[in-house]
Amino acid sequence: MPVPTVNPDVAVLRSLPSPGAYLCGLTWDGRQLWHSDQQAGEVYALDPVDGSVRHTLSCPGARADLTFHDGRLWQIGMRPKRFLLLDPESGELVERRAIEPSNGRVCGAEVRPEGVWVCLRRPPVVQLRSVDTVEILREFPVVGNPSGLTEVDGVVYYTDFEDVVIRGYDVETGEQVFSEAATGSPTGLTYDGHHLWYCDFPGKALRAIAPLDRGARS
Repeated sequence: MPVPTVNPDVAVLRSLPSPGAYLCGLTWDGRQLWHSDQQAGEVYALDPVDGSVRHTLSCPGARADLTFHDGRLWQIGMRPKRFLLLDPESGELVERRAIEPSNGRVCGAEVRPEGVWVCLRRPPVVQLRSVDTVEILREFPVVGNPSGLTEVDGVVYYTDFEDVVIRGYDVETGEQVFSEAATGSPTGLTYDGHHLWYCDFPGKALRAIAPLDRGARS
């Protein structure tokens, strides 16, 4: 299968303001968006309609992407990087979960029923890991400089800050099936059931685009 070409005219379907200036993680809990800011050391619950801040948690160790699972926020943070499991109501740090090897390369994460998908920068790979043990179950190589990550309908999407693009790979074949130019250098990434949302770092905003047309894949 040929690698898809980038569409420079991809439509931004929605935009929301970011409360912070150093955008890193982004996730969806079924009701609202959560966004983490490394510089502020905070995680924000955002109204998905207007982007207003509903709730703020302190997380000084926040460094990269964010995901939500089983009533907990999983923030990639600290040095070396690990998952910081936060109570979304109180902000209490419930657990630290190691990500081995502890070399700081893990940037993106999203928990799904099959496990937790993560992406690494050097070498650029996507991995499926156990939710309980964070052990690697499988992995495949990708291109570029992965940052934020999410998974939708058998496709793992990740942002590339340097190349200013969002890429998607079929998790069964490991083939690239999606490539769209981003508005601003993108970091965190998530899916709300309708749109792919990503952090536009220089624009200090959250942008929504359409995921791969599933009918077009068949």
